[in-house]
Amino acid sequence: MSEAPAAPLPVSAEATPLTNLDLLVVPPRARKGWRVLPARVAAMCAVELQKLRHDRTELYTRAIQPALWLLIFGETFTRIHAIPTGGIPYLDYLAPGIIAQSAMFIAIFYGIMIIWERDAGILTKLLVTPTPRSALITGKAFAAGVKALIQAVVVVVIAALLGVALTWNPLRLLGVAVAVILGSAFFSCLSMTIAGIVLTRDRLMGIGQAITMPLFFGSNALYPVAVMPGWLQVISKVNPLSYQVDALRGLLLGTHAHLALDYGVLVLAAALGILSASSLLGRLAR
Repeated sequence: MSEAPAAPLPVSAEATPLTNLDLLVVPPRARKGWRVLPARVAAMCAVELQKLRHDRTELYTRAIQPALWLLIFGETFTRIHAIPTGGIPYLDYLAPGIIAQSAMFIAIFYGIMIIWERDAGILTKLLVTPTPRSALITGKAFAAGVKALIQAVVVVVIAALLGVALTWNPLRLLGVAVAVILGSAFFSCLSMTIAGIVLTRDRLMGIGQAITMPLFFGSNALYPVAVMPGWLQVISKVNPLSYQVDALRGLLLGTHAHLALDYGVLVLAAALGILSASSLLGRLAR
């Protein structure tokens, strides 16, 4: 009778090359150090943007309001020359303000989404993961910025069709994208901060509606700061929307702007917004 074949010698796992099955079983190498926070921020942002694949109607319906502002308000006031704009057609002057307005209107109600996630139990599950609260808020804030950027592209296309003399310089357009994202990040964090205070969707909706129009009319989106009464000029100078509009107007139209100050205020406002929303996130999840 022939002798049974000998069992193969064991080979160390380190010397064995990974097979396709191993790749399915072995978890990916964890990121360490400074790469952890950006990776988790990007992951949270990607999760938020995935929602657009299932329902794009929000983007279409929100394009109606800025189109009406440009077509009706802009065209009318261009004809009557009621607002001094320094020799710029009023429609051109208005377009950057409407970009900022539409971005703010998207971001300012972002807290409603996080309250819905709390009610659905999603927020509690996110908070027990190793992801820092600041990364969760930052991911949501920049997802709001990307949504607002898509809206800004729609407004730019409408403005171009109406004959607005916009720049097409790639570097300036990149600056426009940064300004839109930073401004939207601040307003979405403001909304999530309010959500952490009021805790209910109805209250947040009421407060959001109460502050959006004062923020809009208390900025330089519709008219220059110089024509405002003194008390409104003070409000405009502490309103981040004014600095966003100033940056957009300078980049898109080539008018005089204080870009260093504008971006400095927007970065500071976004950072403070992330800090305040992160500190109240635990209260929202209780």
